Amino acid sequence: MENKNMESNSLILVAEDEEYNYLYLDELLNKLGLKHIQAKDGQAAIDICRENENVTLVLMDIKMPVIDGYTAAQKIKEFSPKIPIIAQSAYALEHEREKFRDVFDDYLAKPINKEIFLMTLRKFINIQNGY
Repeated sequence: MENKNMESNSLILVAEDEEYNYLYLDELLNKLGLKHIQAKDGQAAIDICRENENVTLVLMDIKMPVIDGYTAAQKIKEFSPKIPIIAQSAYALEHEREKFRDVFDDYLAKPINKEIFLMTLRKFINIQNGY
């Protein structure tokens, strides 16, 4: 499920409803020179992925309003199974993470460490620079 060729028109969807968390990810992605867009709820994340073929990676918060991140990820995988979706959540215990493995391609525990964030992104997209 890798998509290592991040083209100039590629877009990362950040599905995050908490403004502080989004601003942190926004800062990290800006430092890497990666284009991104925010969805503030699960339904918006689904709609953006359905309407925008440039979305090449999704960072999905699990606890989202309207539709939770797990359900939103399932729906996105139904119409775009090759888009990597990385879960981001405070649910860090192994048994909690295990239940998400069927739909998510990887997992980031909150608070997100910027070095782990970069290593995780590099699994799915080509990033030339670091922090």
